[in-house]
Amino acid sequence: MDAGGTRPEVVAGAPVNLAEQLSRKVVGQSGALHRIVPYFQMYQTRLNAVDRPAGVFLLLGPSGTGKTRTVEALAEILHGSAKHLLKIDCAEYQSDHEVAKLIGAPPGYIGHRETKPLLTQERLLAAVTPQCDLALVLFDEIEKAAPAFTALLLGLLDRATLRLGDNTSVNFEKSFVFLTSNLGAREMLKAVQPDIGFQGSERPSTEFVADRLQTIGIAAVRRRFSPEFVNRIDAVITYRPLDADALGAILDHHVEELRQHVRTRLGDRSFGIEVMPDARKLLLDRGTSVEYGARELRRTVHRMLTQPLAALVADGTVPPRSIVTVDLADDGASLALRSDAAPAVPADSGSLRPVVLVLDENAHLAKWLDHVCGLAGVTALTAASAKEARDIVARYHVDLAIVDLVLPDEDGLSVLRDLLAAVSGLEVVVTTGGELSPDEAAFCEGHGFPVLRKPFLPEDIVALVRARVARSASALG
Repeated sequence: MDAGGTRPEVVAGAPVNLAEQLSRKVVGQSGALHRIVPYFQMYQTRLNAVDRPAGVFLLLGPSGTGKTRTVEALAEILHGSAKHLLKIDCAEYQSDHEVAKLIGAPPGYIGHRETKPLLTQERLLAAVTPQCDLALVLFDEIEKAAPAFTALLLGLLDRATLRLGDNTSVNFEKSFVFLTSNLGAREMLKAVQPDIGFQGSERPSTEFVADRLQTIGIAAVRRRFSPEFVNRIDAVITYRPLDADALGAILDHHVEELRQHVRTRLGDRSFGIEVMPDARKLLLDRGTSVEYGARELRRTVHRMLTQPLAALVADGTVPPRSIVTVDLADDGASLALRSDAAPAVPADSGSLRPVVLVLDENAHLAKWLDHVCGLAGVTALTAASAKEARDIVARYHVDLAIVDLVLPDEDGLSVLRDLLAAVSGLEVVVTTGGELSPDEAAFCEGHGFPVLRKPFLPEDIVALVRARVARSASALG
């Protein structure tokens, strides 16, 4: 509290664990992501500098390491969608005269009224949401832009103001400005993976590699841009080439996205997907490289997995609630997909019984809820963490979720959002041992989720489970 007895204004709906959420969405770059968090905290508490953008970041590194993905992930966390950002592809502005597309032609030029500027206050405001008023502006591949382009940005980066051709101004004070670049990428790759004969016997430490890459990146930036431009950047953040573990995690993320897409689009006709180790290795070999990182991985999954899967569904050879096993084909160069007609629920549960996910870290309570669900005529699958819950939803068709809002690895509200996105028509019952926060209360009320406060009676949960399962069956019917 300040001397006047008032607290600084805080951005509504802003995430507390921003670095953790970013790390889940952008793999292998935790060191780079943590550089962004302090600037968000300054903006969140309104302690950022006035009359300039809330943060100006230059993201450097080889292609396919997650630079653009970082900005998209930040948009997802702050605004709920990767589309809520203002993105400018600098490759489209390699000639000085093309800069007029950004700010519009001034009065007196032919076609002045027909030239609509791209960087307007309206477009900037369209990139924010009621949850957060921080706009994200991305200038992708800034090194490809003409000198007139970077000269135009000097006023924006320094005073948070851009003057348009019609003499109106755009205010960028409530903005994060991101510039991405591949400057120094080749030198960085050589520093991480030296040529044969030049690699020492001892492997350099992570800190040494990070410092080396940062030095290479900054040197390349200073050779390309003027001192006036470089001095207006708050943080030069270097992304290191992805290692095998990071690439594997990205592949797992793409496969999980495919599973969720199947559940969302097919609903009660959905099925599980199991990728075997040999098939996973082939996808990694085809979709990743030292030079391009993980850039081709999504297209590889689409070509080698999604398209053959669509052909199976179109032929009607994938029964609902079955498991499609993806393995290496006999030729060793392609994938073989096999549909197993076994139900995607435990064999002793009965495939016709509705399936309920019980998410609660209290093992005794979860076991008790398992018993109570049996009384309600449904099959319960218990999870003690958000990760376990996502694994269950990836493998089984879930009709109802009983979710406690306090979890050991994540907040329950984020898990609920993910579950609703993953399972079409999912019914939900929320449990809690305390009072709901305003965000939690508004979320539950907006979706019509019943809230049970602990402790509660068996008949309370039985009645709710039966009612919600009946409603789910009615909706599917």
